[in-house]
Amino acid sequence: MSVETTQLRPGHTISRVIRGGWQLAGDHGPVDRAQAIRDMEAFVDAGLFTFDCADIYTGVEEMIGDFIADLRARRGASVADRVCVHTKLVPDLTRLADLRPDEVTAIIDRSLQRLKIDQLDLVQFFWWDLSQGNAVDSLDVLKDLRKEGKIKNLGTTNWDRQAMQRFVDAGFDIASAQVQFSVLDRRPQNGLTDWAAQNDLQLICYGTLAGGFITEKWLGEPDPGFQFENRSLIKYRLIIDEFGPWDRFQALLTALKTVGDKHGVSLSAVATRWVLDQPQVAAGIVGARYARHLPQTLQTFAFALDEEDHVTLNAVLNQADGPKGDVYLLEGDRSSRHGRIMKYNLNTNPNDAVHGSHG
Repeated sequence: MSVETTQLRPGHTISRVIRGGWQLAGDHGPVDRAQAIRDMEAFVDAGLFTFDCADIYTGVEEMIGDFIADLRARRGASVADRVCVHTKLVPDLTRLADLRPDEVTAIIDRSLQRLKIDQLDLVQFFWWDLSQGNAVDSLDVLKDLRKEGKIKNLGTTNWDRQAMQRFVDAGFDIASAQVQFSVLDRRPQNGLTDWAAQNDLQLICYGTLAGGFITEKWLGEPDPGFQFENRSLIKYRLIIDEFGPWDRFQALLTALKTVGDKHGVSLSAVATRWVLDQPQVAAGIVGARYARHLPQTLQTFAFALDEEDHVTLNAVLNQADGPKGDVYLLEGDRSSRHGRIMKYNLNTNPNDAVHGSHG
């Protein structure tokens, strides 16, 4: 068994499962920082050498930076340079109206400093509200930073084709779009995958396991309701509710387990494989604080879904109520139950970005 890789652009190779970093930001419970950093090496050695983080994931860029520096010191530049880092640029909602290009540059420089690297492999940008300020003009500096070598490639996050089209029209070479995509949430199929194919752009998918809901842990469990201390679980419980009643979600887990048992793999491996097999999908992000579930994650590459498997899964998927509409449409409504749980101002003052201690 070997871990699959793919190219976003020539010279930019990624593992098709990406190690997600949101769970290290503290919203998912306490994190043993030293253990989390040590465990990153196991992912790289297993072939999962691509890491996803963001300027607004508190402390995560610094953790990956400390890992890369330690790896370079112990095992040399050839090993450390294998690590591919994707981060995000997410200006605060309160700053969209007057954000300056030099402040965008400062945020990028801060990410480079935190990560202890000379070039960001992928910067995935986002703008909370495109009706505020001028996103294209403010982010135009990213093209210059790419020419300077600070950024290898550009991507977006949480946008559908309409938002991205204005950047394509403005001359941005967008290599990827990070969007929520899973057996539970198939909104990218509502036009985005076709647009991506037409515009030489691939999808990087998060929510692959719905924050841990699409695992054996929840199979056969009663409906937990919507009260969680973990914001990720609230987010994905709301997506389950869009999919249908809790019983329908249980039917989906049962179908995934039936397919997994047939192939001798976990139901989460089946769910991840399903995402990787979708058109225009470059990779799926699997969040992890530590490496203990790494063997299950690697099962994704140990089998192939056949026609019978798709019949089993589609029997449930065809009954789904939703989620409907474009990607991030539900979450983008700040007054909705999906939007109200988001945090919109985590980047600190861009004027202090280079010296910022969190984000």
